[in-house]
Amino acid sequence: MILSAIEGVQSQTENMIRLLKKYQKPFIIFINKIDRVGADVEAVCSELQNELDLELFVFHNLDNEAEDNVSVDMVWTEDKKPIVLIEKLIEYDENLFEDYFEDKQIEWRDLDDLLLRLVHQQKVIPVLFGSAKKAIGINELLDTVVKYLPAPISKSDKLLGIVFKTNHQKKEGKMSAVRLFGGQINARDILLNASKNEENKITLIKDVNIQQQSVIQSFTSGEIAWVQGLKSAEPGDYIGFLPEKRVKQEKSEALLTVKIIPQKESDIKALIEVMTILNNEDPNLNFEYLKDTQEFNVSIRGQVQQEILQSVLLARFNIVVDFSKPTVIYKETPTKSCEGFVRYWLPKPCWAIMKFKIEPGERGSGIVYASEVGVNDIKQKYQNDVEKALPFALKQGVLGWQVDDIKITLIEGEDHEVHTKSNDFTIATPMGIMDGLAKSDSSLLEPILNFKIIAPEEYLGTLVGELTKMRAEIKSHTIEKGNCKLQGLYPLADSIDFPIKLSSITSGKGKIISSFHSYQICDISKGKTREYKGISPLDTAKYILKARKALT
Repeated sequence: MILSAIEGVQSQTENMIRLLKKYQKPFIIFINKIDRVGADVEAVCSELQNELDLELFVFHNLDNEAEDNVSVDMVWTEDKKPIVLIEKLIEYDENLFEDYFEDKQIEWRDLDDLLLRLVHQQKVIPVLFGSAKKAIGINELLDTVVKYLPAPISKSDKLLGIVFKTNHQKKEGKMSAVRLFGGQINARDILLNASKNEENKITLIKDVNIQQQSVIQSFTSGEIAWVQGLKSAEPGDYIGFLPEKRVKQEKSEALLTVKIIPQKESDIKALIEVMTILNNEDPNLNFEYLKDTQEFNVSIRGQVQQEILQSVLLARFNIVVDFSKPTVIYKETPTKSCEGFVRYWLPKPCWAIMKFKIEPGERGSGIVYASEVGVNDIKQKYQNDVEKALPFALKQGVLGWQVDDIKITLIEGEDHEVHTKSNDFTIATPMGIMDGLAKSDSSLLEPILNFKIIAPEEYLGTLVGELTKMRAEIKSHTIEKGNCKLQGLYPLADSIDFPIKLSSITSGKGKIISSFHSYQICDISKGKTREYKGISPLDTAKYILKARKALT
């Protein structure tokens, strides 16, 4: 994990460490930019220890911090090994502890082996200092990675790999970055994308040399490379087979949506193609083009991602764009139980009749679906169509937002031997669901953030006042060493600009770390509803014509 000696611990730092701890992944911390004005590694280490509760094991001494002639000195060696580091280690080993205080000689190998075990157990975290720009501390970092982090898993003859990134290159088109855990991939091999149950032929392999990529004929277990030919691959897809123990990727949820506005009207067609490419590389963009209004919408996590997207469009595709003001992504949820009914039997030929029971779900439960209808009433293949149609049916509700925390049960229905066609239940499902949602007194759900603010204590009163205006719930506040620390929850809608305001209030001395907490019900007057985009299933005549491609 790379941190800046100037900015120190930020919100993404906390999130990453939470994930590393959750999945029990050993890690090293490298504090970069030690040559820059304002660098303060002592303050960064203090934050890591006090705010994130990490037991640090610092490998470096530092001289001339924040100056051009900065230097580092490796202190964890057989010849040096400071007493303070020895004593930190022996606390974890009773035998070494006794030997040390009985003045018995402790072998370097025993100490270093103990450190290795503790790093693997996340009980201590190695910390190194350096400057990537000036190549200071980089060799020591690489040596530490090799020596103290777990080695790659042993090679296997059975093909197993994972796609961890996709990219669209100008000449080659879609390329997928694959890490192999077992086996070998050769050019012209036919590979199984196990996550998509799809076979693809590999037409090109390139190495990962950043300076000058070269075409290679194969790569093997423990290596990574770019491959061409995995047509539907997305980050997280497994190649070869699906392992029994596989970690579901945890993705941060986008909480804001913006409209992309091309500066040149002539770029509209190209922007559609380009955004489709970028959306394939990062499906979390949720790119949407509304033809009727020529509107481009994407989901983002914050201002930085917006700036990156703007720069990528210019650098890779020579398209200049602006953005609308970000809008908070709300959700909606039913507040009472009701039934939704659909009888889709006109205009013939068609036949799909269903009744759904719709109930509020527990907060955070997502979408829960079940069927109580037998296959004699609705054939299983049509019931499968109903379940597949639910994500589209719930993409927009009566308040214009995605429906969440909902329990849906198919309780009645019938198909017809003659009149039912293959997509009738796919078309009918959104009509039945929306019919129920219209009776459910839907409520808005708004995103709530955790926050932690650290600022000089003289600003405590002002900060409490500002937080109260933002509908914040302050869970705790403490004062230590001249600083106040406030922790709690506040709605994103009222706090988008708060980091800028905090900097102004505290003359740049305040710091805020925030992260997503949950979606919670909010008063409709405090939130935002929106019009249904496209043709609503409640407008059944037009919706059916559109679904049957009889309306452009």
